Amino acid sequence: MRRSADIEALQDVLCAALGSRAPVCSLTRLGRDARAFAALDPAVLDRPTLVAGGAPYHPTSPAPTRHALEELLRRAEALDVSQILVPGVRRSDDTGALRAAGLVPVVAEPECVVRLPREPAAGAVDDVLRTRVGARQLGDLRRRERAVSREAGWERIRLNELDGSPWARGAFVELHQRQAERHGSHDNLYNADALDALAHGALAERTEMLVRRRKNTVVQAGLITTSHNGRGIYYLTQAIDHDDPIARRNLFVASLYRLYLHAQRSGMDWVHLGRGNVDRMRRLGADLFVPLDHWLRAPDLEPTEEKVADQELSRFAAPPVAGVPVPGPARFRHVPRFDTIDLSSNTNPYLGTASEYPHLDTAELADTYLTTIAKLPGHSGGGVHALTPDHLLFSSGSVDGAMLLLAALASPGESVCVTPPTFPLYGHFAHLLRLPVVEVPLQGEDLSQLDTERILAADPRVTILCDPNNPAGTRLDPEQVHHLLDHTRGLVVIDEAYVEFSEKPSYAGLIGQRDNLIVLRTLSKAWGLASARCGIALAQPGIIEALRRLQVPFGFTNASQQAVRDRLTNSRRVLAVIQRIRAERDRMAAALAEHPAVDRVFPSETNFLFVRLHKHERVMEQLQRAGIVVADTGRVIPDTCRITIGDRRANTALLEAFSAAL
Repeated sequence: MRRSADIEALQDVLCAALGSRAPVCSLTRLGRDARAFAALDPAVLDRPTLVAGGAPYHPTSPAPTRHALEELLRRAEALDVSQILVPGVRRSDDTGALRAAGLVPVVAEPECVVRLPREPAAGAVDDVLRTRVGARQLGDLRRRERAVSREAGWERIRLNELDGSPWARGAFVELHQRQAERHGSHDNLYNADALDALAHGALAERTEMLVRRRKNTVVQAGLITTSHNGRGIYYLTQAIDHDDPIARRNLFVASLYRLYLHAQRSGMDWVHLGRGNVDRMRRLGADLFVPLDHWLRAPDLEPTEEKVADQELSRFAAPPVAGVPVPGPARFRHVPRFDTIDLSSNTNPYLGTASEYPHLDTAELADTYLTTIAKLPGHSGGGVHALTPDHLLFSSGSVDGAMLLLAALASPGESVCVTPPTFPLYGHFAHLLRLPVVEVPLQGEDLSQLDTERILAADPRVTILCDPNNPAGTRLDPEQVHHLLDHTRGLVVIDEAYVEFSEKPSYAGLIGQRDNLIVLRTLSKAWGLASARCGIALAQPGIIEALRRLQVPFGFTNASQQAVRDRLTNSRRVLAVIQRIRAERDRMAAALAEHPAVDRVFPSETNFLFVRLHKHERVMEQLQRAGIVVADTGRVIPDTCRITIGDRRANTALLEAFSAAL
């Protein structure tokens, strides 16, 4: 929870649970949170501790201000308590005051959030979950919920009306006491006094008890609280009667699915699952994971030096870039905003989600992308696994990334080297930015050889390589690429728009070792998301920081983010389609190679074929009459065209049109 009044209300609940006027207890009494402190000295674990914040109740605590900390220290002194805990603080918060006051961070499990679609259409939740957890897991969730619902009804009781349902109150307390004992503790922090404090406190109107009972037996009882911005639900607790046979159906999972449906039908945007294991929560549909720390001050703990993230600009940053900060809202890109009331953006609050600016916190999506590509062919080894979200920038297509890097890393007058035949927009953007363009054509029969000596002699600020090449479809000689990286004084940019179609290694794994390498990727090709306009730049953090200083903050829309997230979490389907395209590519290459109208088909590591024709103009005219559009590359390489691999019907139509041109 992000509002101090809510945290104070939870502190009152903790006091009631402890039976004391102040939230003072040992760390061992904090339920699940106690696990984070297990490695500390027993003296620290058993010492009375003043707890500031909502622990052990799941919502996170906002980092206290300097004045709030001073008041906390005075309170600890008045209570004669030498140990202080501020639990569950997001790492994205400003924690400078905590460190200055002598508190030390202890790593906690991250908070896990399930973001939901706003659309009220039936099946919207299923559509989202299917892309996140897969059809099989979704089917399991639905089957469990249906099976449980046939035997045990689902009831919601507003907590400020709980006095009218004493049976629910008693069952809730009993189940939570039994749950505490199952976990080896006799401390029940959801005892009768705690529940009463919550039911008569500031959160009562926003809190509901969820109950499942079979006939007159309560088999499950939990609590949910609506966030203060009215946009989501915090899942506070639940306890299950594990002695009841229905518990074998996994009531927790079944009830979560039911809760997602309830939240979405109520117009909510998210469900906060509390702190937990990322892998487990991801299987339950969570798609936002916010890193947390518990902050502890104890006589036995030595304060640690603050580790400042390496955001030093790259040595390649253009001088004007070094003198400006990251613009406006983009400075807060690591700050989750789902549970705040945003009155900072001057937008229209009455016209739905389209009036909201896109999410800036894309760290989790970046991590999902890196995890996904690490499993692809050509990405083996530890290089990609070592990359973090700080090595990645999302852009509005890879061409936007190319424009950004030229603007951020080169100054007017510094040259850009391109290797024709290549993607023409590299030179186009360079000319617009008043950067001289040096052309060093590719060599060799397959257009796969670099003239590295000529490139190095030109001493360019930036060399842009397209690998696999567009339009040739071939891969560059890797020894020459490494030679260029080793000996150039400038940057090497490798556009890997088509690398997923190649079985040869990607250069992404070298990012952590090379400060002069940038790899551009796109989700428009193999990932089938051309309309989402999502490009990716991979580079060392100092380069990424330079790019952020020029990037428009809100260019990566929420719709695009959702499309990317869904596609990345369903990568099995993409891999299957890539294999299908490769097979169709090989079939078409063989058919065209034998065609009388074709002089040569270049070897391809992409989803297209580069073809040299015998009767170029005649074939182009026939394709136009047949209503077929291919890329006419005859002005670049005489008598050639580039043919995208379509589906079987489109490819067959192309072959028929070729035959008609004879």
